[in-house]
Amino acid sequence: MTSLFSSPAAGPFGRRQRRERGARAPVTVLTGFLGAGKTTLLTRFLQTPEGQGTAVVVNEFGAAGIDDALVRASADETVLLGNGCLCCVSRTDLQETLRKLVIDRERGDIPAFRRVVIETSGLADPSPILQTFSTDRALGDTFHVEVVVTVADAVTGLETLGWSAEARKQAILADRLVISKTDIAGAGAGEALAAQLGALNPRAEIDVAVGGAIDPRRLLEPATGRRNAFVAEAEHSDGIGSFVLEFERPLAWPVFARTMDALTALRGPDLLRVKGLLAIEGCKGPVVVQFVQHLAHQPTELETWPGDDQRGRVVFITRGIGKQQVSDLLAAVRAIAT
Repeated sequence: MTSLFSSPAAGPFGRRQRRERGARAPVTVLTGFLGAGKTTLLTRFLQTPEGQGTAVVVNEFGAAGIDDALVRASADETVLLGNGCLCCVSRTDLQETLRKLVIDRERGDIPAFRRVVIETSGLADPSPILQTFSTDRALGDTFHVEVVVTVADAVTGLETLGWSAEARKQAILADRLVISKTDIAGAGAGEALAAQLGALNPRAEIDVAVGGAIDPRRLLEPATGRRNAFVAEAEHSDGIGSFVLEFERPLAWPVFARTMDALTALRGPDLLRVKGLLAIEGCKGPVVVQFVQHLAHQPTELETWPGDDQRGRVVFITRGIGKQQVSDLLAAVRAIAT
């Protein structure tokens, strides 16, 4: 983590990429509690022009795959990860499935696909799925998690968030939240659910599905709307909170790297998701940093900033770790380093 990836022809982190994902195939992680409407949303997406060229990995909890059968007719390639959750028993299956998709595509055994959608079980924790792309370097070089989308239904979603830790975590880790079934919910149910979701995850954009569908681009593109992905301040009863650190000046890479080394060593399991853009001394473009618990993605330098705001900013989603603690640790490392 602390060593620079030198490249004489590019920069300290290797060749600069035009976009964060570069040539890697983008992955959408579609999650949401049982019965939220994930499969309906995915099926409608696959019927649109934007959905063409999509490989789908379906994970179900149960002895027989139903969602797999519903989706298979619409997708270029569908794989069922059988009985169990991606988060607890099928992570190895996920890795093997993604590798096989690439091999089969190169052999011409399956249609060429441009992206992958992973539809998780309603009981799945998205964190280990995100970890998979960090632990497997070869997989991370081929695929890139573009966006995490969580579906919550207006009929039972508010009650479910009250009693289900899994549903709350799915909402907290989302880049984009989708409210479904507003057409059959009672008056005001959608607004009440949106308020609760906004309290759990104020950085995420919230969309409302109409007839089980949303703008298909919302399942493909990173969240960039009014709930900016780099504006996050929240705490709730599970001890999980989110905050953002912003930096007006470029950072020395060893200072940030050593800070994260200490955090991951001491509190790795409580770093649920960390992602940001940093201005690093000696780099022309911004550097993308990502962590899932104790695992770090390889830093990636982009050619240009994705917008006018060129301040460094990192979003932390943590359990029992506060903004002031991280700020103090960073300040202490900086003081020692200088």
